[in-house]
Amino acid sequence: MGDNGFSALRSVFCCAFFIATLNLVYGDLSYSFPEETKRESVIGNIAKDLGFDLRTLSSRKARVDIEGTRKRYCGMNLNNGDLITTERIDRESLCGKKPSCVLKVDLVLENPLELHRLSLHVQDVNDNSPKFKKNLIEMEIRESADKGNRFSIEEAHDADIGQNAVQRYNLQKNDNFILSVDNNKVELLLENTLDREKQKDMNLLLTALDGGSPQRSGTVVIHVTVLDANDNAPVFSQAVYKASLPENSPPDTVVINVSATDADEGVNGDVTYDFGHVTDDDVNVFSIDSKTGQITVSGVIDFEERSSFEIRVEAKDGLGLTSYAKVMIDVTDVNDNAPVIYLKSLTNPIPENVSPGSEVGIINVQDEDSDSNQKVRCSIQQNVPFKLVPSIKNYYSLVTTGQLDRELVSDYNITITATDEGSPPLSSSKTVQLSVADINDNPPVFEEQSYSAYVTENNKPGSTLCSVTARDPDWRQNGTVVYSLLPGEVNGASVSSYLSVNGDTGVIHAVRSFDYEQFRSFKVHVMARDNGSPPLSSNVTVSVFISDVNDNSPQILYPAPEGNSFMTELVPKAAHGGSLVSKVIAVDADSGQNAWLSYHIVKSTDPGLFTIGVHSGEIRTQRDISESDSMKQNLIVAVKDNGQPSLSATCSMYLLISDNLAEVPELKDISYDEKNSKLTSYLIIALVSVSTFFLTFIIIILGVRFCRRRKPRMLFDGAVAIPSAYLPPNYADVDGTGTLRSTYNYDAYLTTGSRTSDFKFVTSYNDNTLPADQTLRKSPSDFADPFEDLGASLEVGTVQSTILVFRRLA
Repeated sequence: MGDNGFSALRSVFCCAFFIATLNLVYGDLSYSFPEETKRESVIGNIAKDLGFDLRTLSSRKARVDIEGTRKRYCGMNLNNGDLITTERIDRESLCGKKPSCVLKVDLVLENPLELHRLSLHVQDVNDNSPKFKKNLIEMEIRESADKGNRFSIEEAHDADIGQNAVQRYNLQKNDNFILSVDNNKVELLLENTLDREKQKDMNLLLTALDGGSPQRSGTVVIHVTVLDANDNAPVFSQAVYKASLPENSPPDTVVINVSATDADEGVNGDVTYDFGHVTDDDVNVFSIDSKTGQITVSGVIDFEERSSFEIRVEAKDGLGLTSYAKVMIDVTDVNDNAPVIYLKSLTNPIPENVSPGSEVGIINVQDEDSDSNQKVRCSIQQNVPFKLVPSIKNYYSLVTTGQLDRELVSDYNITITATDEGSPPLSSSKTVQLSVADINDNPPVFEEQSYSAYVTENNKPGSTLCSVTARDPDWRQNGTVVYSLLPGEVNGASVSSYLSVNGDTGVIHAVRSFDYEQFRSFKVHVMARDNGSPPLSSNVTVSVFISDVNDNSPQILYPAPEGNSFMTELVPKAAHGGSLVSKVIAVDADSGQNAWLSYHIVKSTDPGLFTIGVHSGEIRTQRDISESDSMKQNLIVAVKDNGQPSLSATCSMYLLISDNLAEVPELKDISYDEKNSKLTSYLIIALVSVSTFFLTFIIIILGVRFCRRRKPRMLFDGAVAIPSAYLPPNYADVDGTGTLRSTYNYDAYLTTGSRTSDFKFVTSYNDNTLPADQTLRKSPSDFADPFEDLGASLEVGTVQSTILVFRRLA
């Protein structure tokens, strides 16, 4: 802040200094706050007062540095810009009796370096009570003492200042003494003469009061003993003694001699010396010889901790009369503190492409000495591409002087030396370690210009075809290579559906089985990319050649394409569009693309009534069943694989649109293919040969067959079951390719007998098919009830499939 009393020379100097540091140092900002403030209490908002954005404070690494102390009394909250206290602040221990207690704080911002000087005024609070050195003061006064005689009393001490210090004294009312106070000099004034015969001694209560709020006080008891003869109090040769003492003086160093004389003779003239009130911090620093008054050093004298002392000395004669003098000791600084180097900020590692003159670090140098002992010069060793540039006050910027090359030198150990101008000079050093960061300037390079891989068709998915390798001379993430396939198509499909590459090792795997008839070779492009920023990459071509193997045509498991048995599905009339009617199950002995099956209806009684899932083989209604639809529906389904050329197989599916068996016509009108029922005949023959227990049923069956030759009739095959786990040997079950799935297995159970025999609905394991465990009998009304219940429970897209197994008489 400005002062109109500056001399012209000083004004010119300040103006020049201001111009030189205009872009770096800004005006003072002052805050006041009371001592003993709780931790993390807000002193002020720096962001608001200096007009900084919160993001600016964070990005520029704003922080506060405190001068002249090792303690950090305050800090900065970068989230809101508040300047807060970080520990308890006691004004008395920080500034003593100084009328003004100011903490100098520097607000430092980087990129670019910027300094704001803050002054924190610590206000005194009344947190200390007045104290006397002793709780009891002994005084001996002759009864012949004249009225108006004065007797000195050591004043009370209050660590606070201003109004919070001692303001007045009160003496307990008595008959002989009154209190006289002048410039904190406290004396007892004899108002009435003493009479030893009336009162040999007396106790007087003296109270010291401060002016704080709430008011604090301290008391002392003065015990006065009345003697017979007159005497004189000691008198110091000087009211104030001054001495100078260099810091770090050894113990027993003589500081000064104080002297007091007493006009009395004998024991009444013997003077003893002692310290008056001494603070807790000073009690062990000095000592006084009680006989000679010589003051010597007894503790540590540190200019940086305390630059001056003020001590009250007491002289007391043999009768207890006292007088006081003041001793002021100035401590002179010696160069006993070496400079301390603080690394405030450091960019580490440094990118190798950083331009010369870039700031990579901020150094702060502090020396706790004063005057010339505090002036510091900083230097750096030679042969490194860095230098120190003086910045603000005791701050230096560490900047680059040339181009860095990580391939030549990847690490630097920079030694910074700070030397003061004391006598003798003291110095200190600090080593800063800096690493040079690599930049991504080299792309990965493949070991070969192209790669070839050979594989036979129908290979197992996941098998290894070949591996590619690329190397990057850069360091760490810039040299870490990641492999990937470039987008493309193979035979109309994405390249990723055929091949995959391990991103870490470069090993190429087959995602699926290949078919020589579909394509014999294809090419893919593999990219090797590093993890630099921005990333660099290179590509290589991989040619895949496929060898041919033999293929197999699809085989239908359900419905059975051969034998003298046929399968008939019962479809309710109330079936809605999208309802599940049946399912064609087929497998292919090949693998990969040759095992991918598709289902198609090549011929049907009503082409618009039913549809089949191309990949699932599920037969569903395309629309709701109407009355005009024919009761008997015949579907011919073709199953094709994906080979080149495509192989296929066909089967027939018979459907009856009816709600009960009473409406079912004679099944003799349905034509059969003799060869399609061979499987059923084999099963019956095997059952007859191994089961002698059912001999009676065999005879009945033979009789029925004999009658059937005369007139064809419908007989139900007995105890026929289609195993749900049946699967020809060496058949692969590929999920989702149209082959046999565990979720579409069926079990059928029928009994041998005439049309009056019972039979049970086939159970479907398809989750979309409603279970039916009803038993139908001969009576049409019996047939109707289960179907009515079934119709009531149907949901959209779901129809109960009922399988009846019939056998035609030869």
